[in-house]
Amino acid sequence: MKGGTSSLGFASMFSSRTSRKSISHPEHGDAMAEGEEYRNPTEVQMSQLVLPCHTNHRGELSIGQLLKWIDTTACLSAERHAGCPCVTASMDDIYFDHTISVGQVVNIKAKVNRAFNSSMEVGIQVVSEDLCSEKQWSVCKALATFVAHRELSKVKLKQVIPLTEEEKTEHGVAAERRRMRLVYADTIKDLLTHCAIQDDLDKDSSNMVPAEKTRVESVELVLPPHANHQGNTFGGQIMAWMENVATIAASRLCHAHPTLKAIEMFHFRGPSQVGDRLVLKAIVNNAFKHSMEVGVCVEAYRQEAETQRRHINSAFMTFVVLDKDDQPQKLPWIRPQPGEGERRYREASARKKIRLDRKYLVSCKQAEVALSVPWDPSNQVYLSYYNVSSLKTLMAKDNWVLSVEIDEVSLYILEEEFLSFHLEMVVHVDAAQVFTLLSDLLRRPEWDKHYRSVELVQQVDEDDAIYHVISPALSGNTKPQDFVILASRRKPCDNGDPYVIALRSVTLPTHRETPEYQRGETLCSGFCLWREGDQLTKVSYYNQATPGFLNYVTTNVAGLSTEFYNTFKACESFLLENRNDLAPSLQTL
Repeated sequence: MKGGTSSLGFASMFSSRTSRKSISHPEHGDAMAEGEEYRNPTEVQMSQLVLPCHTNHRGELSIGQLLKWIDTTACLSAERHAGCPCVTASMDDIYFDHTISVGQVVNIKAKVNRAFNSSMEVGIQVVSEDLCSEKQWSVCKALATFVAHRELSKVKLKQVIPLTEEEKTEHGVAAERRRMRLVYADTIKDLLTHCAIQDDLDKDSSNMVPAEKTRVESVELVLPPHANHQGNTFGGQIMAWMENVATIAASRLCHAHPTLKAIEMFHFRGPSQVGDRLVLKAIVNNAFKHSMEVGVCVEAYRQEAETQRRHINSAFMTFVVLDKDDQPQKLPWIRPQPGEGERRYREASARKKIRLDRKYLVSCKQAEVALSVPWDPSNQVYLSYYNVSSLKTLMAKDNWVLSVEIDEVSLYILEEEFLSFHLEMVVHVDAAQVFTLLSDLLRRPEWDKHYRSVELVQQVDEDDAIYHVISPALSGNTKPQDFVILASRRKPCDNGDPYVIALRSVTLPTHRETPEYQRGETLCSGFCLWREGDQLTKVSYYNQATPGFLNYVTTNVAGLSTEFYNTFKACESFLLENRNDLAPSLQTL
């Protein structure tokens, strides 16, 4: 980590202050009787013994069968919350970390993380269990979106009330994940338009397999056992059929039995019903050194005479071929067809880059993410997501400890993997105006002495911007610090949600380290703002300490609380003095 510490202003000197907890949020009453173990009211569990009829050639559970069980469990959880029939709308990326052998047990647990107007995010965990050794393995985690549907009336779902720390974290982050899903298609288009993707189309084709040799087409008739009580085809059944044709396509490339490792995020574009004929098409889009991407398309029609087919779904699946030691084998190259085949080939390369970035940022633990992550068009959506979700996760912690309270400013401390600080106060300014003022980092030097100057480097979109900040030198250092900061701003998704301003370090090729400054870094910091009433806002500032800042804390314990307090009171004065400012450029945020 670079000599720096923190996160500017509050971030630089306060590069790690983060403290406060939902201690100050009103708690809901006990959800269980005394001595009873708490269980989420939407939670559904399914346990299945893997029989030979469920397995593939390797004696392992077919992923298609697993997808059917996952979809069923998640749907039952969604319907428990909605009180009416639900259909699968989409499924986020699924990474399969462990295979399941015949004779083992599959334990699936699903619960609703958050409900929106008529849709819900359902979180799913899959664990395998060996009954003889009593060992258990995590197989995969998944996030599915379900839509509630009634025949005669519009559905308005009741809100999910999170109680535990985990539930509060998932509830807060679900809104950000929903935002990410909505822009996913545009992310792929932007990457292909603005970024150079290495396609290797000019390599020697003598040892390449023509993509057309991997093409598969199959038809399925939707029968009553494949559908729910409303006659709509189970999403899990469609996924199972898709996995079947994708596996055949992958086998035609490698002339072996491939293993499915990941399914890309996908959406169901429309329903299919009993009586539909589903045409499933699959082809290998691209083959990399040890993995291949297979594209699958599903179309539906009712009668043979129909000329117009309905597009139900498209998905991209990643396969590997494992040797006897379960290590991935090298795969032959693919030669795409000119035109559409080359387009799919290039898009597969783009998806692979995005998939790797997303898996790194979204799936790994916070401690495993570098302080400053390179910023580029392929990861900007996911880096923004991680920025906001990290702050919401920190906010949801339930073990904040009140350290000191001075003149209605509270300082909380959290000691876990990282030392974190959290400051809290109430100001007599409207929450939207507080959000507008604190969102504008260009005005931060007006109240925070730890921000000497701020330059807007890039306005990514209306919610995200990158700034270069110069901060005075910390005691014991001769050089001033500089930071390259991603600021992500979010308005509340529902009543009761906070306004969020999340900050974290990124790296840009245009703003590299220079001898003039000592590069500082911030892992996670920012503001959460709650509307407490008319012209009344609860302001909470969080900061997670980076290693460099810990040295400062150790030598400045006595003055730390006063330093925090003075900066936060200066923030309060700034908000009060500017409560009637319009700032048109930011009012639209």
